[in-house]
Amino acid sequence: MTSKKKRKRLPGTTDAFRQRLLDNLYHTHGQAVQTASKRDAYMALCYTVRNLLTERWRKTTEAHFAANPKFVYYLSAEYLPGRQLPQNLLYTDTDEVARKVLAAHNLNLEEFINLDAEPGLGNGGLGRLAACFLDSLATLDIPAVGYGIRYEFGIFQQTFQDGWQVEKPDEWLLYGNPWEFPQADQMVRVGFWGNTDHFVDQDGLIRVRWVPGREVLGEPCTNLVPGYGTNTVNILRLWRARATEEFDFQLFDVGDYSRAVEEKVRSETISKVLYPNDANPKGKQLRLQQQYFFVACSLSDIVRRFQIKNRDFSLFPNKVAIQLNDTHPVVAIPELMRLLVDHHRLDWDQAWDVTRRTFAYTCHTLMPEALEKWPVSLFGTLLPRHLEIIYEINRRFLDQVRRRFPGDEERVVRMSIIEEQPVRQVRMAHLAAVGSHAVNGVAELHSRLLKDQTLHDFAQLWPERFQNKTNGVTPRRFLRLSNPRLSQLITSRIGDDWMRDLDELKRLEPLADDPDFQSEWRKVKDQNKRDLAELLLARCHEQLDVRSIFDVLVKRLHEYKRQLLKTLHIIWLYHRLKAKPHQDIVPRTFIFGAKAAPGYFLAKRIIKLIHCVAEVVNGDPDVGGRMKVVFPANFNVSLSESIYPAADISEQISLAGKEASGTGNMKFALNGALTVGTLDGANVEIRDRVGPENFFLFGLNADEVMTVRRSGYNPLECYQQDSELKAIIDAIASGQFSQGDRDLFRPIVDSLLLHDEYMLLADFRSYVECCERAAQTYQAPARWSRMSILNTARCGFFSSDRAIRQYCEEIWHVKPLDVP
Repeated sequence: MTSKKKRKRLPGTTDAFRQRLLDNLYHTHGQAVQTASKRDAYMALCYTVRNLLTERWRKTTEAHFAANPKFVYYLSAEYLPGRQLPQNLLYTDTDEVARKVLAAHNLNLEEFINLDAEPGLGNGGLGRLAACFLDSLATLDIPAVGYGIRYEFGIFQQTFQDGWQVEKPDEWLLYGNPWEFPQADQMVRVGFWGNTDHFVDQDGLIRVRWVPGREVLGEPCTNLVPGYGTNTVNILRLWRARATEEFDFQLFDVGDYSRAVEEKVRSETISKVLYPNDANPKGKQLRLQQQYFFVACSLSDIVRRFQIKNRDFSLFPNKVAIQLNDTHPVVAIPELMRLLVDHHRLDWDQAWDVTRRTFAYTCHTLMPEALEKWPVSLFGTLLPRHLEIIYEINRRFLDQVRRRFPGDEERVVRMSIIEEQPVRQVRMAHLAAVGSHAVNGVAELHSRLLKDQTLHDFAQLWPERFQNKTNGVTPRRFLRLSNPRLSQLITSRIGDDWMRDLDELKRLEPLADDPDFQSEWRKVKDQNKRDLAELLLARCHEQLDVRSIFDVLVKRLHEYKRQLLKTLHIIWLYHRLKAKPHQDIVPRTFIFGAKAAPGYFLAKRIIKLIHCVAEVVNGDPDVGGRMKVVFPANFNVSLSESIYPAADISEQISLAGKEASGTGNMKFALNGALTVGTLDGANVEIRDRVGPENFFLFGLNADEVMTVRRSGYNPLECYQQDSELKAIIDAIASGQFSQGDRDLFRPIVDSLLLHDEYMLLADFRSYVECCERAAQTYQAPARWSRMSILNTARCGFFSSDRAIRQYCEEIWHVKPLDVP
């Protein structure tokens, strides 16, 4: 897996590509050039590119069948692949050919790319990481399959009305998806509810049969995942729910039309949306149904694939490595036990050995609310057999704990898979730790805290299971595709091997002090900023000063990510300008992008506050355009690809010890943005790699946070001791940013003064001083350019290719398979 060899990609002449395109236009859409709409032509283009990938997929399948290798199966509730057309054009080496063919017909490739709907299959970093990993698996020639859910409406389409977030369905499938292959002939039956039947089999052994009370069908939709510079094409299989009987003719015949399709509606609800609101019992039940649905479908498919050339289930871990991407798919552990014990008649000990050696678990959080727990009452009703299996896993596990730590019943209570108080719940993270042979965090700090705090007892019991695998991002999408100007500049100096070996960027280091190269570097950034300013003018109706610092904070809205701290800084700067309107400051443009979970009250109130602050700041003549605040709606992969290349400052300001890793920090640094950040998540490693002198550090570190908490943190003291901070909070409370409404932001003020769970006030003074250091540094273009170049040059470690190599060698024990 260390080979840097770049294989020849698919050849294609302009004439051959044009003919394939015209054939697809006619045979798939029944249109000639003269009658085709732009969408007809777009679909034909997608099918043309997909056909090229399909031929590679055939060769990949043949190679895999002949070699019978060990496969990686990646189970994730989220995927955020972004638009597929530009990536697939690049990976088939047909981007320029397609551009020429379309131009000959007075068509623009960029218009077609804008028609390419972004799959609504994720919410944030978890889904984008999964997509990066699939890309790297294929690029490294690792036999792999991703599994997830084909959400019909994704998470939601975000719009703003008077500064409030409004959620609308994300209709990404409205015109169909040209990149997928629905495979109804491989549907899987999935059971829910019902009861278990204990019986004695023909060998006199006690067996259990689950008799579901209701079943749904899972239909796989296969999406191709090509590697870059290789013939390998892996797949992502997404499951959509179907009813076993979609239409009741008898009910329809007597005029009961709604009930005639009731079962269809009920079944298909399972794959409608990502993360239904679980604040109510029905939403909680639907979430658990979703998780079991995709896990049951996926494991059925994995077992089917294994049995094509293998019969002995003791060899299952030699052919199958299943990675659990966070706790959402952890119900796969009891499901595999059910299949092995109840269906394939393995005894418990053998089945457990197979199961444990098959699964590995990645923990993506330190937040207690994200470590899922399911009420035993719900779990037992919906999945009765699985709860029985979990009870037996837990009984045997706790016996082991008691033998290892005799007399320590407090430890037994802490480690039990079943939480007894205040409500009996299944702890999914505990189940994952017990049922996996490897448990990894996603940054060095996160992995340390995972072992020292979150799963401390388990790390004491099984220290050999715990590892670190720092996240990474694919440079193909987040440098080559998103920042073509910078890619061209880099390639002109060091060649393009960096696309498959990101460590090649180190060769830029000698150029960091070259005035000519610095000048070219700045020109690229300036043009990227102009492009983003044009986009945001259309979206936000604000004219941006491209000479200003583009200071960017884009990520999921959560209190621990501290978008509110950035807002306090903006108000601080605004107050300074109001006090001295004629003072000379470095112009700044603050760019936000974030979605809040529909049921997250305070996060949505923070979004409203940011909009209200923007309205005041942007409209104040005393500011005179020296500050602008913009918040484009519906931040997604496509928008991020315009933002990362244009950013000057990357805001990574979560409270130390709260962010698992982050990958946005890596994407910004890769594109030459300088980080203002805490020692949290992967920020620690980014700072170590790029150099402390090329990183703007502020705030408490994780150990200091714990010390301050233990000593009794009182946010009111920070408020009373810092007159500028007090003025900011008083301004929010007084209604300065809410047209005199003192109640609108009272929940935010109370959260800061009474709790301040994420210690914004403790870090405030350090933060504003850090921001001022960054602004002053920006006024020295040569120094700033040098720092920017070195950030990019030293980001090689943060490639998802490196991360996947480590998973392959240290967790999955799989090897690449060359596809001729």
